[in-house]
Parts: sequence; structure tokens; C-alpha cells
Amino acid sequence: MSDTLVSGVIGRRVEVNGERATVRFSGVVPPVAGLWLGVEWDNPERGKHDGSHEGTVYFKCRYPTGGSFIRPNKVNFGVDFLTALKKRYVLEDGPEDDEREQVVRIGSKAVETVGFDSILKQQSQLSRLRDISLSKCAVCGAGEKGRIAEACPNIREVDLSQNLLSSWDEVTQIAGELALLEALNLSENKLQFPSDSLSLTGTFSTLKVLVLNQTGITWAEVLWCAPEWPVLQELYLASNGISISERPTDVLQTVKLLDLSSNPNINENQLFLIAYLPRLEQLILSNIGLSSLHFPDAEIGGKTSMFPALQYLVVNDNQISQWAFINELDKLQSLHALSCIRNPLTEGSKEAQNTRQLIIAKIAQLKSLNKCQIFPEERRGAELDYQKAFGNEWKKAGGHQDPDRNRPNEEFLAAHPRFQLLCDKYGTPEDGELKVQQPFMLKNQLLTLKIKYPSQLDQQVLEKRLPDSMTVQKVKGLFSRLLKVPVSDILLSYESLKMPGREIELQNDLKPLQFYSMENGDCLLVRW
Repeated sequence: MSDTLVSGVIGRRVEVNGERATVRFSGVVPPVAGLWLGVEWDNPERGKHDGSHEGTVYFKCRYPTGGSFIRPNKVNFGVDFLTALKKRYVLEDGPEDDEREQVVRIGSKAVETVGFDSILKQQSQLSRLRDISLSKCAVCGAGEKGRIAEACPNIREVDLSQNLLSSWDEVTQIAGELALLEALNLSENKLQFPSDSLSLTGTFSTLKVLVLNQTGITWAEVLWCAPEWPVLQELYLASNGISISERPTDVLQTVKLLDLSSNPNINENQLFLIAYLPRLEQLILSNIGLSSLHFPDAEIGGKTSMFPALQYLVVNDNQISQWAFINELDKLQSLHALSCIRNPLTEGSKEAQNTRQLIIAKIAQLKSLNKCQIFPEERRGAELDYQKAFGNEWKKAGGHQDPDRNRPNEEFLAAHPRFQLLCDKYGTPEDGELKVQQPFMLKNQLLTLKIKYPSQLDQQVLEKRLPDSMTVQKVKGLFSRLLKVPVSDILLSYESLKMPGREIELQNDLKPLQFYSMENGDCLLVRW
């Protein structure tokens, strides 16, 4: 762009040597002659000043090194959607395509054409496109009206992240020509959104997935635009500095996934404003500084009416340090999957496996933790170990094997709301089970097990002492040597004294015996 063509550029998005910025000023900056553009960089460390020069403020930046003055001819103002699309998706023609002649008839007259089938090929390429990515293609707008719809009518998914779009109006113009649009990624476009409710246009009537990460959108602007998204299912709003200021009313009612990650202004009280979205199944709250959560409508051991459809919750990279947070999650009536890595509660523990078992024991309906499936035998082991670990505390708080004398105090029930339910499920822990073992003495970690060979009726039942830290693989190796059979042929399972008649397979070769909560007197079944 020449130095004279700088009218109407304030607010435009530009690119300079691969770095994106927003034009905040256009004009003369004395004493240097000529026209300048004052830009605010997306990268706050990219510039040299805050929009001031020799004591004069020409524009304002959010950061002291966020601004620069650039000559207009050094700036890329971008290209329209269709130009970028052709550049990325239309195959280059070979020399033979450019020079090929073809005779066509217009009425009764024969006309020779050059490159005719090349044009047809380009049109065919564009019309077949369904999912496209124009990320980092310097797209700044729709271009001439109608051309996108004519060239590529079948597009359903579009990635326009990291481009030069500057307003929601420009987005609307592009989407208005994509009648089948279902997914749209606008991340890292610094957009100006409407400052009031929009009139309905039907532009986004088919849109199901919308990604607005790092676009600068506010919660109020989300609600103003939301009536235009009548069938939206996934909404991504990460890294926008959002505060949830009001409850969605008659909007976002179809949303199943909401990502609010890296918005540090959000707290638990704000989360209650979105707690009644009827179809919200997945909520991503990573890195928002969350440390506490309490559902005031649910008593200890009860279920909350909030987040009724929530199945998957992500709270990674937060400040969760208290088990009370995990206790509250058991009140969510539909929660099946949880991810909570890199929190003080989980990272501070030396025994990651113990932390995992505690979380499993505290949340009854959980089927997946940190993207790892919870199998029934793991849940059983976690719950039994939980009983043993806190059994002495339960007794001191007033717990007793005799139901008529079992009166644990409120403090214990608040800290361990599921303990009594586990007693109902497995029976109350016996005194012998509650003795605290000395962890570093091998004799206190040996299991006395009965050994049976169900397929060999003539084999005598043996008794063996095995370390509870011994893996299933090593146990198989032991019996491979004893029985003179290949390790791959050996199958292990066990029967618990507490659950007679039920056989539990030792399926994971890498897990130790203690993982399956095997106890003294249990029977190890060996088959081959």
C-alpha cells in the first residue's frame, strides 16, 4: 500500500513480517516527513513504545512496549477470502494446460480458446471443497459479494484462525455466503463485536462449532451474538479475559461443550450463572485459578440440581488444593469423566496412584479420570483401600460396626461423605484391617495367599507369601518357572474372602497385587 492510500485504516488488522497488529493511528509524526501508521502489536513485547513520541501521545496501547510507527508501504492489509482460498487449494497448471487450445461453439460460430479446461478444473476443485483451512493466510474480508457462494458452495468447516479480520461484520459477510457452514474457527483474530443485540439474519443457522479463542470477545458480546447461533453445540472462548456477568436467557440452550479456559477472572460464583444450561455435557475450566467449589443446594451425600447434563469436567492447571473440592464433584448427577492434572492437590503428592485412588473412591459415578478408564476392579480396590485408610479416623469420630452405635460426627461426614455408603456396599472394616502398616518393612508388605489350580483337580491347595508390590507379570513368571509352562499361557485371577463366589481377573500385567486390593487369606487362581 502506498503512503497516500491510508484513509479509513484505523482499526484495520495488518501484518508486518509475520507479526499481526491493529492500526491505531494514521498521519504525520514530526519531525520526520511523510505518513505513518501507528500500530499496536498482538505481541506486547514487539513494539518500542506505548503510542507516544517525544512527549506527544498519538495513540494508546495496553502495554508500554506494544506500539510502533510503520510506513504504509511496509504493511500487509491482507487479501479477500476467495483469493486466499485459490492460492492455497487450486493446483498450479502445467505449461501444457496453459497452451492447450479447445474449439467451442457460441451459436453457430466456432471459437478457439486457450486454457479453457484449466478454468473448468479450477472451478471443479473449489466446488468440491468441504473442509478448508486458511489459517495464517492474511484473510481480511469476504471480497466481492456472491463470489464465494458461486465458487465453493459446499464448504462446511472453515479455519480462519490467525488472520486479519477486524470485525464481526466481516465474519458475517463471509459466513453469509457459506449456506452449509457447520464449524468456524476464528481464533486470534482481534475482532470488534457489536455493542448491542443483533437483528436476526439467519447467517449462522447451520453453525454447530464456533471457536473464538483469543478474539477479545466479552461475555456480554457473546450473549448479544448468541441469538444468531440457534443450533450451536460447541463454543470455545479461551483466553479472552472473560467475566461471566449474567445468566444466558433463551440463548446457548443447545450448547453441549463450553471451553472457558485461561480466563482468570472467572470464579465459582460466576460459574453458577451457567449452571442451568440444559444440554451442557462438557465444561473446560483449565487455568482459570479455580480453587474452591460448593453447591449450596445439595446437602452432604446429596445431588445438586446445577449442571444437570454435565458428563465431562476439565479443571487442569488450577489451584485446587483441598479434598473438599473433589467431594463436591460427587454431587454432580451426570459426571462420568474428570481431568484434574497439575493442581496442588494432585501434583504435591508423592504417590500419584494413591491420589488417583482417593479421587475414584470419592466420586461414585466416575468412569474416566485424566483420560484413563476406570475399570470395575480398580474402583473396587480404590474403595476398599479408602475404607482401610480412614477406618481408624471413622472409629475415633464415632463410627462403629454395630449400626445402633454408629454415629460418626458431622466433621467426619463432611470430610468423607461417601464413607458410610462404602460401608453399606462392602461392610464395615474390621479392626484388623485398620492397623497401620510400617511401609518400609518387607514383612509388613507380604500377602499370605492360597494358591489353587482350577484346571488341575489333583493339585493340592498351597499357601504362599508374596510381596503386595509384586506385579502380575512377575507373579506369572514365578508360576511359569514352578509349573514349567510358558508365561504367555498363564492366566491369573483371585477370589476375595469378602466376596465369596466372585472371581476377579488380574488383567493388567504391569499392576502390583496391591492395585487389586488383595488381602491375606484371599485365593489366587492359576490357569494355563
